[in-house]
Amino acid sequence: MASSHSSSPVPQGSSSDVFFKKEVDPSKHIQPVPSLPDVCPKEPTGDSHSLYVAPSLVTDQHRWTVYHSKVNLPAALNDPRLAKRESDFFTKTWGLDFVDTEVIPSFYLPQISKEHFTVYQQEISQREKIHERCKNICPPKDTFERTLLHTHDKSRTDLEQVPKIFMKPDFALDDSLTFNSVLPWSHFNTAGGKGNRDAASSKLLQEKLSHYLDIVEVNIAHQISLRSEAFFHAMTSQHELQDYLKKTSQAVKMLRDKIAQIDKVMCEGSLHILRLALTRNNCVKVYNKLKLMATVHQTQPTVQVLLSTSEFVGALDLIATTQEVLQQELQGIHSFRHLGSQLCELEKLIDKMMIAEFSTYSHSDLNRPLEDDCQVLEEERLVSLVFGLLKQRKLNFLEIYGEKMIITAKNIIKQCVINKVSQIEEIDTDVVVKLADQMRMLNFPQWFELLKDIFSKFTIFLQRVKATLNIIHSVVLSVLDKNQRTRELEEISQQKNAAKDNSLDTEVAYLIHEGMFISDAFSEGELTPVAVDTTSQRNASPNSEPCSSDSVSEPECTTDSSSSKEQTASSAIPGGVDILVSEDMRLTDSELGKLANNIQELLYSASDICHDRAVKFLMSRAKDGFLEKLNSMEFITLSRLMETFILDTEQICGRKSMSLLGALQSQANKFVNRFHEERKTKLSLLLDNERWKQADVPAEFQDLVDSISDGKIALPEKKSGATEERKPAEVLIVEGQQYAVVGTVLLLIRIILEYCQCVDNIPSVTTDMLTRLSDLLKYFNSRTCQLVLGAGALQVVGLKTITTKNLALSSRCLQLIVHYIPVIRAHFEARLPPKQYSMLRHFDHITKDYHDHIAEISAKLVAIMDSLFDKLLSKYEVKAPVPSACFRNICKQMTKMHEAIFDLLPEEQTQMLFLRINASYKLHLKKQLSHLNVINDGGPQNGLVTADVAFYTGNLQALKGLKDLDLNMAEIWEQKRLLWMCVQTKTREKQNFF
Repeated sequence: MASSHSSSPVPQGSSSDVFFKKEVDPSKHIQPVPSLPDVCPKEPTGDSHSLYVAPSLVTDQHRWTVYHSKVNLPAALNDPRLAKRESDFFTKTWGLDFVDTEVIPSFYLPQISKEHFTVYQQEISQREKIHERCKNICPPKDTFERTLLHTHDKSRTDLEQVPKIFMKPDFALDDSLTFNSVLPWSHFNTAGGKGNRDAASSKLLQEKLSHYLDIVEVNIAHQISLRSEAFFHAMTSQHELQDYLKKTSQAVKMLRDKIAQIDKVMCEGSLHILRLALTRNNCVKVYNKLKLMATVHQTQPTVQVLLSTSEFVGALDLIATTQEVLQQELQGIHSFRHLGSQLCELEKLIDKMMIAEFSTYSHSDLNRPLEDDCQVLEEERLVSLVFGLLKQRKLNFLEIYGEKMIITAKNIIKQCVINKVSQIEEIDTDVVVKLADQMRMLNFPQWFELLKDIFSKFTIFLQRVKATLNIIHSVVLSVLDKNQRTRELEEISQQKNAAKDNSLDTEVAYLIHEGMFISDAFSEGELTPVAVDTTSQRNASPNSEPCSSDSVSEPECTTDSSSSKEQTASSAIPGGVDILVSEDMRLTDSELGKLANNIQELLYSASDICHDRAVKFLMSRAKDGFLEKLNSMEFITLSRLMETFILDTEQICGRKSMSLLGALQSQANKFVNRFHEERKTKLSLLLDNERWKQADVPAEFQDLVDSISDGKIALPEKKSGATEERKPAEVLIVEGQQYAVVGTVLLLIRIILEYCQCVDNIPSVTTDMLTRLSDLLKYFNSRTCQLVLGAGALQVVGLKTITTKNLALSSRCLQLIVHYIPVIRAHFEARLPPKQYSMLRHFDHITKDYHDHIAEISAKLVAIMDSLFDKLLSKYEVKAPVPSACFRNICKQMTKMHEAIFDLLPEEQTQMLFLRINASYKLHLKKQLSHLNVINDGGPQNGLVTADVAFYTGNLQALKGLKDLDLNMAEIWEQKRLLWMCVQTKTREKQNFF
């Protein structure tokens, strides 16, 4: 039966080539004929390309052809078992036992898709274009071609009778539309009176479909007949092919006989020699392997011996080498099948032993007596332990050392407290049981000595920790350096090997015999002496017996095999210990670098631990307010001790710990608050008891001021003998100027110097002290204003009145403080960091407040005289006697004012003050003369006023320091004269108007 393969175009070279190429033109509307059901036993399985080539005897002998068909086409389509044609279409075509089942695809038919024809279409498209071009130029005139065309046209005409629905590629009766189009249900409806006509229609449909089937069978038979010549040619060529195969078989047999003779004569002897050489090499290898096995057998006893002497690194190297030998050279040895797991368990045991040993070493090293000796304890033992731990990647040993440091730091403080308490007889340990309570019973000198002892022990402790960690750090760096050098050597060797490989001839011929390369046998024979020499160097001699258990300690019995590539390099630790760095360290450079950083962090952690324990010790003593009750000198001494310890630890560890510094800052803040509150309370009490009278200046205060003048702001040392001989002075001399002050200001200056000295002693409280000192100065200014200008001293102290002398004295005291504010500012500026210079603006605000206060006092003095002038000059009358009583009283009051302030204020300030008073006097005198209508007209009244003014001027200039004062009394009359002229002018204008 024809399939889709048999209906393809004829092979190339056929006489009907032109005909079929013309008909496969894709532009022609020829529907592809669906393949019929397959009834043949075999089906071609070749690819699609084999269908388009010419017939071949070799390739086509097993291909299915039309001659393999055992059933003709009509028999396949018509059931011969039926006696007659039935009216039903299905029973007629498929038989009585027809069951609609799914057709199983054939295993012999490939799944053909459009991709199988892609290559053919690409090959044929160009030829088709050429053919079409030639056909248009020269149309075919051959009679045979016309006959073929006529035949094809006839076949095409017959096929056109078949409806196109049967030619569709997607024709399927399971589609309801297709089924209804092919088999209308009207032909099978036998109900009613139209049964005979429907039966006739069904028979007509059946005949029509049978006719369509006959047309298709005829066209298929025609297609098969066109390919019959190729099939008959293949059958005739099959006999010739069988003759060719017979001759070929005889030639192959002769060739095999000749090859067998050549092998027996020329190759068998040589190969036997090679086999013997190979056997000898194998025997040598077995002998060496047995010696190696004997050596490996002694691994466990040797490891036990090494562990008994704490040689952990040697034991680990031996285990690693043995495991490498087991995996490479002794792999598959049945007697050693459990040795690898035993060595792994032994290695885990060594890991635990090393960790326990390191913990023991750390405890012994850190708990030695804390003396001045800072040497590392058993340096070689430490180096060995660290190498073993690094080799096994046990990097948590630093955590063990850190835990030991914490425990040791606690024990140091506890032991120091016990030793100190035991030396003091006043403390009864039977009554006071707790150690903390016993420590709190110490007074400051005793507790201070205890703290100093703790700090010294902590310093030695940190030095020991640093020395130990330096050894560990050096070991890590040596391993890291060795890794880098090994990597560089490997890179150099790789470059050399690459250059050597490029220079060698790579064309090597191999002869194969019994599955083995003969060239390998030669190469192994050449390398055998080298291997023997290497083994002899390891095992003393090639002919010696395997090592016994009696010679375990000999160097020859170690398992340093040729496969073990362990090499060592010598390095030196800063302590003087030479170390051997093995190449089988499993740590990477990043891990070693991280470990080195962790060592440095552990040193920082040691410093933090000491500081934290010191902080807890301080806090336990400060629970009862002990530290807050310290005086200035005691706290300064404590602060200096703590700062010294902080600097020492920073120098040892390379980083400043902040916990103790923070505790010191916290205590310093509390000290500053108490310091400030005490002095502010003291100043408040002094001001509340101050009667604002000039006080004598003791010699020590004068020395204090003199020391400030020298540029030093510090409390001078007391000189008992010299102070008793010197008498107090009336005024305070500051840089050549005399200051009459009250006793409160003298003490305030001393308090200010205490603030400045505290900043020098405790630099960390500079900002707090600046704020507190600013608050103190503001408090003195405001409280002075309340007591003097605000007359608060009348109620507080009981003064009867606030005199001009009180005002002048308070002004001079304020001027003294203003004089020292720039000095104080410079002192703090030199100790403040640049980013906190903005805090110095407080001194500018204080200076401004003080100047405003001084100006208010001066205004108050002027206001006192102004009210006196207003009271006296308002009753002034221009009449005899001269000088008048009014001017006598004014001069008397001016003299009292001068006597009150001249000894207190400097001469310049006194002159400025009296100029302002004189201006007020002139203003009131002008007002009164204007009221009395006295003008400078040369009359009697003018003369009386002139005489009084001359008396006032003479008395004022007669006062001390006011002789050269320019009073400018002539302006009284000048302004009065102008006023009189204006009045006369207006009077004349008024008379002229009327």
